Amino acid sequence: MERPSIASRLLGTALALLLAGALVPCSALADADAPEADLSELQERIESSGAAFDEASAKAAELEEQAAENQRRIDEVRSQIPAQREKASAAINASYKMHQDTPGLLGLVLSSNDFNEFLTTITYLNAVEDHNVDQVQRLADLQDELDRNQSELEQKLSEAEQQKKEAETALQEAKAAREEAQRQAEEKARREAEEAAAAVAAAQAQAAQQAPAGQEAQPAPSQSTPSSVDWSQDKQAFVGHWAPRIDAYLAGSPLGGQGKTFADAAWDYGVDPRWSPAISNTESSKGLYCFKPHNAWGWGSSSWDSWEEAIRDHVAGLARIYGPTISMEAARKYCPPNADHWYSATLAEMERI
Repeated sequence: MERPSIASRLLGTALALLLAGALVPCSALADADAPEADLSELQERIESSGAAFDEASAKAAELEEQAAENQRRIDEVRSQIPAQREKASAAINASYKMHQDTPGLLGLVLSSNDFNEFLTTITYLNAVEDHNVDQVQRLADLQDELDRNQSELEQKLSEAEQQKKEAETALQEAKAAREEAQRQAEEKARREAEEAAAAVAAAQAQAAQQAPAGQEAQPAPSQSTPSSVDWSQDKQAFVGHWAPRIDAYLAGSPLGGQGKTFADAAWDYGVDPRWSPAISNTESSKGLYCFKPHNAWGWGSSSWDSWEEAIRDHVAGLARIYGPTISMEAARKYCPPNADHWYSATLAEMERI
């Protein structure tokens, strides 16, 4: 049996290392301490537009709640006015009749048996008059409160509508920035795949020239790339779509139940929501074997007090240091000794989510 040439054996080894990597993932050299201040213009747009959307949405919700409280008070005051109007009307009639029927001061003095009786009568009449005046004033106060709440209601609704417009503007900017980041990531993945294919083809051509006559060259495998994420949704729809999928992927692991945390952070920083959960599997079996507290990603020497804090920091770091989704360039930075295997293993997990 003819033994394969040295060139063929070398090509096979090169292909295996290029596309599969070593069998055991390395301890990641994630650059968690790299400076993040110098963000790209696109990443700044992603983060600022997301923050602007959250802020405007929160203000709109707060204003609508205030408007609802104004409306509740308006309804309450309106329900009280008819009865109070009757009381005020009765008070006015009673006051008028009392003034008509009550003699003047001299008459009261003359009709009183003594000075104490006179003081008692004056005190009573004043109390009746004060009660009648209070009833009329109460009606006036209710009407003033009604007018004030109606004015505040109109103002709050107008402000809420303005905040909604600002939120919608921010949302469109957020979508556009995230879609642009994905477009750039897909273009990078396409270039990387073409470069990998060209390298394999060149090695294959060289091996074919050196191979014995009649021996066929091995076909050149292609490099996989991540599937696209739909960034056309708003944050609520995005999180509602991805959180349960991530929860299903992480079920039974220490990171179980953190789907919403991952999805929230992914939207806020414009990162593929599958990337951080998938890295956690590559680096620590989804948080089962952490070399630092809550560090499921081989993220430098970092540790955290909670998964929520850790997840947000990791996703932010991915966005600011490595890009919006997995790439060979990111893999070479994240895990230089074993980038090919790290890339293929992590990408395979991403596609499971």
